Amino acid sequence: MRFPFIAIGLLLCAGSAYATPDLALDRGTAITEPYALRELDHGRFDLGRVLAPARPADQPLTNDQLFALPSMAPVRKALDEDFKRYIQSQRAHYAGDAIGVGQSFDIQLFDHALLYSADTRFVLAGIVSRLDRAYVSRANCGEVRLVYRLTRLPDFAGNDRMSFAGSDLSTSARLPMTLNVVLKAKADHDVDATGATLACAEIARRWLAAGELTETGAELASKLTAKDGPLDLIRPENIDRLETNLQIAHMPKSEAHEFRTDYLMKVFDYHAPGTFEESPMEDQIDRERLLADAGLRQEFRAWLLQPDHFRELDRGTILIPEKFLARSAITSTPVGFAPSDLQPAHGLVQGYGASAEPTFQENDIVTALQKAAESNQPLDNIHSVAGFERRLNDVSCSGCHETRGVGGFHFPGVDWMVPKPSNVTVVPASPHFLGDQVRRREIEVALRDGKEPDFSHGFASRPQTRGSTELAGTDYQ
Repeated sequence: MRFPFIAIGLLLCAGSAYATPDLALDRGTAITEPYALRELDHGRFDLGRVLAPARPADQPLTNDQLFALPSMAPVRKALDEDFKRYIQSQRAHYAGDAIGVGQSFDIQLFDHALLYSADTRFVLAGIVSRLDRAYVSRANCGEVRLVYRLTRLPDFAGNDRMSFAGSDLSTSARLPMTLNVVLKAKADHDVDATGATLACAEIARRWLAAGELTETGAELASKLTAKDGPLDLIRPENIDRLETNLQIAHMPKSEAHEFRTDYLMKVFDYHAPGTFEESPMEDQIDRERLLADAGLRQEFRAWLLQPDHFRELDRGTILIPEKFLARSAITSTPVGFAPSDLQPAHGLVQGYGASAEPTFQENDIVTALQKAAESNQPLDNIHSVAGFERRLNDVSCSGCHETRGVGGFHFPGVDWMVPKPSNVTVVPASPHFLGDQVRRREIEVALRDGKEPDFSHGFASRPQTRGSTELAGTDYQ
C-alpha cells in the first residue's frame, strides 16, 4: 500500500509561485481543480454513490450513515480497536489524566465521536492516477485513487455546527483524516465503448489527454466523465480497497515530551458482495512480531537477501509477503534520519539501537551488495548498510509518510467547501508528492506508447531525476 498524484488545475509548489495548468508539473496524473471536484462530489463521486451506487445523488452520505452501511461494519470495528490500543499504549508511558480530547491535555486525542457523527462527512478532495503502480498487477494497469477528506458540515445558517466558538466557514472546516477509495485502473474484465478489451495504453492516453484540458468546474467535470474521459472507466467493480489515515493524537512540546503528532494508518480490502475487511499493509513490516519471533526473523532475512528480492527493494518495487506485515501502523511527525523507534525498521539492522539479535547483520548486507555488483546489474539506491536500513524504512507506509509530508499527509487535498475556493485554499501536495510527478508522468507516457516503463523510484526524501526535457523552460526541471 502507498498512501499515497500532474494536476489538472492550480497547484501550490514548494518554494515557487502557483503553476498555470499548461505548466503544472503534475498534469495528467491528478485532478485538483476545486470547482470540478465540487461537481464530481455532488454527483456520482459522492462517497455514498461510490460505495452504494443505488443511493440518490442529491443526498450526501453523512458519517453516521456511512458507518451504518453493512460493508463498513468491519472498518468501524477495526478503527475502534486501534483507538483503544493506542490509548492503552500511551497510558503505559504517561499519566491517565494527561490524555484526552481538547487543548487542556498533554496528549490531545482526535475526538472519536466525530468519525461517526451526523455532522461530518467525507468530501472528495482529489482524484489521483497511479498507473505507476501497474507493476503490482499488470492486468489492472495500476490504480486510481479517490481521496476524501473528513469535513464538518455547515448548518443552514451558514455556520459551522461543530467548530470552535467564533469560527466560520471563511476558514477550513476540514478534520485531519483522509479516506482513499483505491480502484483498479482497469477492472478484471473491462472493455471499452466498442466492446474491445480495454488496454493500459488507452487508459494512459485518457489521463494524459485530460491533463491538457483547460476548462474548469462543471465543464471540466463533464469532459472527465465523458465516454472518452478517464473517469468514465470508474465503476463499482473497480473497487479494490480502502485506505485510512487519521491524526489520532497531537502532542505540543512540554516538559514531558517533545512536539509530536501521531497518525493511525490502516487498509481494508474489498471482498464481494460488498464488504471491507482489515488487511495487511503493503510492505509495512511488523517490527514487533519480527523482534519477538526468532524463526520469523530468520525467514524474513533469508527471503529479503535473495538477489531478486534485494534488487526489488533497491528499485522500490518489492512486495513483501503478508506473513511479515502489520495490519495497522502509527506513524509520527516530525521524524528525522537519526535512528529512532519511531522508524518502522528500527532495531532490525545491526548498528545503533539494534536488538540483541538483529535480523540483518552488517556482513549480510555487504555480501548482498557485492553479489549485486558482480551481477553486472548495479543497484540504483542502496550502496551501504545505512542505505539498506533507510530503504527498508521508506518502502513502508509509515516510513514514507514520515518523510517530507504536510501535516502527516502527502496529499492533503483541495478544500472547495470554503465560500470562495482560490489558490490560497488549493494546497494539495507535499514536496515528496511534487518531486515524484515527473516519474509518474513518464510511466504514463511509456504505457501510452506501448513501451516497457521503468517502475523504479528513489528514496522517499529524494525522488528520482528522470532527465525529462518535456518541461524545459519552466520552473519544474
